Amino acid sequence: MIIRQTTELDLDAIRKVQESAFGQADEARLTLDLLADPSAAPQISLLAILQDKPQGHILFTRAGITEEEGIAASILAPLAIIPDAQGKGVGGELIRHGLRHLTDQNTDLVFVLGHPGYYTRFGFRPACEQGLKAPFPIPPEHADAWMVREMKDGILGSVRGSVTCADTLNKEEYWVE
Repeated sequence: MIIRQTTELDLDAIRKVQESAFGQADEARLTLDLLADPSAAPQISLLAILQDKPQGHILFTRAGITEEEGIAASILAPLAIIPDAQGKGVGGELIRHGLRHLTDQNTDLVFVLGHPGYYTRFGFRPACEQGLKAPFPIPPEHADAWMVREMKDGILGSVRGSVTCADTLNKEEYWVE
């Protein structure tokens, strides 16, 4: 499997992966809108390809923390794997590659709103317990789904506040189910 940074030529493949993974066009529209949103930059967009067929896509976009200056943060959203490739490690490889890119970019923190049983395998842990709130309130029954991963030792515990995100993602509908 090859994992590589996407280009403008990959937009149709990204759309197809997103639609196949989620069974609808909503996430595909969100992803394409984020890729075109200047407030989401810098971003990391990676495509997993096996035998010339896209297997998955991951997107990391810029984030910030309202009460903190100088913290480089990113939000992982969305991660999409085509149904035939799910459960075969494609998502994990995309996450690991993305985290390596973020390390190279000197990112301090990475956030995700996702399944705790999955993302904790990659070092994510509940963000609210660290004093880091989502852009919109997360219902208490899903509070553990808002997670953070420290990319540099000593960041967690030294920063607190509300996370800001790209304009495209800054809509309550993406944060409350």
